[in-house]
Amino acid sequence: MTPFPRNSLLWQAAIGVAAAVGIWGLCRLAFGPANPPPARPPESAGFTGTVAAAKRPAAKPPAGMVWIPGGEFSMGCADPRSKPYGGPDPMGDARPIHRVQIDGFWMDSTEVTNAQFAAFIDATGYVTVAERVPRQEDFPDAPPENLVAGSVVFTPPSQRVPLDNHLRWWAYMKDTNWRHPLGPESSIDDHGDSPVVHVAYEDAEAYAKWAGKRLPTEAEWEFAARGGMAGAIYPWGDEFRSAGRWMANTWQGTFPAENTAADGYPGIAPVAKYPANAYGLHDMSGNVWEWCSDWYRPDTYAELSANGTTAVNPQGSDSSYDPQEPGQAKRVQRGGSYLCSDQYCARYIVGTRGKGEISSATNHIGFRCVKTP
Repeated sequence: MTPFPRNSLLWQAAIGVAAAVGIWGLCRLAFGPANPPPARPPESAGFTGTVAAAKRPAAKPPAGMVWIPGGEFSMGCADPRSKPYGGPDPMGDARPIHRVQIDGFWMDSTEVTNAQFAAFIDATGYVTVAERVPRQEDFPDAPPENLVAGSVVFTPPSQRVPLDNHLRWWAYMKDTNWRHPLGPESSIDDHGDSPVVHVAYEDAEAYAKWAGKRLPTEAEWEFAARGGMAGAIYPWGDEFRSAGRWMANTWQGTFPAENTAADGYPGIAPVAKYPANAYGLHDMSGNVWEWCSDWYRPDTYAELSANGTTAVNPQGSDSSYDPQEPGQAKRVQRGGSYLCSDQYCARYIVGTRGKGEISSATNHIGFRCVKTP
């Protein structure tokens, strides 16, 4: 999740003094047919089975995409704190667990890569948010010389630190963007198959439109990530390491100072280095956060389940609200990243939710697209 919003006071402080900063990495209900689904009992008891739709389009799959059949499933996350690798957060915004019905769609089998994003830039000349110079009117207290284009980079401390202040491991860096993901001297040369990062929400939307696709709703994303399994903790099942094998790119070691890279990668991994789930999707847990189209609210699931019926193709709330930062407009992010650990975040758990201010980006935020048949 984004450590802190680009237009927040913290970001303004970073612009104003060129200091270190950090970001935390969010549903209007689309009403169904004239005859709504029958009412269901409350889902407080947990998950019930997934019922996948049988219908499949006759057309060939678009390149790099897989078919997600849609159907009905239980959406959300039980409190994971008692589970191995469950982390310290009760994940209250991912409850109540509730029933959702969605239509089928195509989905990118991997996160959008640097090579794919470069093709979009070459074709359109698009300039990402991180590459744009901040405007003086947005940061009136900042000295003009400090209004520089840049983005936020994970900068691990040299020793263990308390986990009560994420500013200890994030820094705003000049001339850092999708081409230079770890600072102005870094490059994506030889990393064409890694996920593109430093992508704000509008950047992801622009790419999706160019590609003839769109960003997934939160419900679509979770249905796809679950791969037909009801209530599984991870996209592959309930064991963090299936048969002793690392299944996702997450943090091992003491966060944020030491990553042992036991899973093979100390930072972002190239796409598809870990097993796909049952629907053929790679990296639905870990690696980089992925933007969804829904506005973030912590009470979205309570609203969806209030009338006891199945939500049909939910699109999210009409507006955003985050009690931690009430003035910031945030969208949902899903999947966690290589920085998630059982000490901090743990949002590699499939039903959990993230959030990001829409104009902010970091080196652990990317996206994938979907396409309606």
